Amino acid sequence: MVSRSDVQHALDAGKGLLRLDPAWVPRSFMIPGRRLKLHPDDLYALGAHRGGINERWFSSTTNADNGPGTPPDEGLSYVRIEGRPRLLLKEAVEVAGDLLLGAPVMEREKGWNLLCKFFDNWGPIPHHMHQSDAQAKLVGRRGKPEAYYFPPQYNETFNAFPYTFMGLEPGTTKADVLRALERWNRGDNGILYLSRAFKLEPGTGWQIDPCILHAPGSLVTYEPQVNSDVFAMFQSEVDGRIVPWELLTKDVPPKHHQDLDYLVELLDWDANLNPNFAADNRVFPKPVKGTDASEADGYREVWVSYGTGWYSAKELTVLPKRTVTVTDGAAYGIILTQGYGTFGGLAVSTPSMIRFGQSTEDELFVSAAAAQAGVRIENRSETDPLVILKHFGPGNPDAEPLRSETKKGNTRS
Repeated sequence: MVSRSDVQHALDAGKGLLRLDPAWVPRSFMIPGRRLKLHPDDLYALGAHRGGINERWFSSTTNADNGPGTPPDEGLSYVRIEGRPRLLLKEAVEVAGDLLLGAPVMEREKGWNLLCKFFDNWGPIPHHMHQSDAQAKLVGRRGKPEAYYFPPQYNETFNAFPYTFMGLEPGTTKADVLRALERWNRGDNGILYLSRAFKLEPGTGWQIDPCILHAPGSLVTYEPQVNSDVFAMFQSEVDGRIVPWELLTKDVPPKHHQDLDYLVELLDWDANLNPNFAADNRVFPKPVKGTDASEADGYREVWVSYGTGWYSAKELTVLPKRTVTVTDGAAYGIILTQGYGTFGGLAVSTPSMIRFGQSTEDELFVSAAAAQAGVRIENRSETDPLVILKHFGPGNPDAEPLRSETKKGNTRS
């Protein structure tokens, strides 16, 4: 059992930072995209019956919901402490969340309340939605909005289908979707005939609110989201693979599992039929401060997820042979996408290949106290930038001003 003193020891050893081991997650209904640096021999390390590994979860206190046979710690991040047994970040937050997140945040949020991941599939996945808080509460869960950012360093190849169907074509009716559900057991139920596909662009992103249909394409996606694994699949077949009805109803009250009218009403119809869907939901990087001022200090930093109180994320680029100190207003997790150096005194490096169960130097958790005091970051490369993605939980004070900015009219900087 993790104690408060265990967490304090880990924070003292890392000077306010925790080193995390990779948390790999398989999905039985998907085909791995093979770009997460996981060794090819380990893509099915958990067994073919569990599916291939196509997700890596970061700073995770959320259990993966993969049905029967799922290990109790699947999806959870472990803190690595030299000379001591590993401990779960989830348990560390439960016993000493104030030391990690700050007392005000822990009192308000009662936890980390963030799930962040890399998603990497060979092709598209089924058209689906994530329930709202009100809908998820009916089955004892939390609703799930999510953000997408496509890191260029992980998208050297686009795989089979770099497009995402999102929402529904304006003019689509509830009767149209109901007919698609009625055709579930006939193979392809035709739900994509009712939707629109958008080509995905590395270095940009999207915001997908609850109850919006989406069928993510084949780019590696960095996804900050609320810490929940609820979903409802609305597509019955993808690339010849049948999607079980149970994946439509797994987070629906049992009495409604065959209630097509109820299932259709899960969707936010105004949001799905929005004729300005791309303009209102696409996200372009936004400089944290003036670009020239940042680069003069040896780094660039941009928001890659913003405009919502659920979560936020930044991409930090430290220029070659530069050392900088960066402050933030809240605790956060990091994952490196390029380069090597030091972060708060800890060695960090981007791996070329990872064996299942192997530790890495590319992932950390930064406590609120360390973030607010400022973290010293050194890029030790003569040539390559050090690129770091930073994910924040709800209520990041630095992101609050961006909430007042509407996504409508969001443009490239």
